[in-house]
Amino acid sequence: MQPNDEAAKQQKSEQDNLVEQLKVQWKQLWGERFNDKIRAEGISVADYEKLKVQKGTVIHATRDYKPLNFKDILDENKVENSDRHISPSNQVGGWSKFVKTQITNTPRKRAMPEIESNKKANNNQPKKGGRGWLHKK
Repeated sequence: MQPNDEAAKQQKSEQDNLVEQLKVQWKQLWGERFNDKIRAEGISVADYEKLKVQKGTVIHATRDYKPLNFKDILDENKVENSDRHISPSNQVGGWSKFVKTQITNTPRKRAMPEIESNKKANNNQPKKGGRGWLHKK
């Protein structure tokens, strides 16, 4: 191996570790937020240094607010190919849309129906022990 290959692999592993740390903090941020129902806002509860979000920052609001974007955070941390680490939205196409369109809508194979014969077999128990109407001995 050449030294360039090793350096590239090390840089890639460092970026993957950074992205994993950012994802963990991103999930914590959205999981631990305080929902202010009066103002209809989501507020951060703690400081998130890697995301550059301070305690008390509005992270989600209903009006006139640009929400936090994970892609922008990856770009600020100079992660190469930031699109690779983010799954696309459902409208554009993501795993959810793939499952809905490709997997659940495919026709399923069903067993071949048995061909019914013209004569029906009488599988019922015979009436009165099979003696008939007249009960002959």
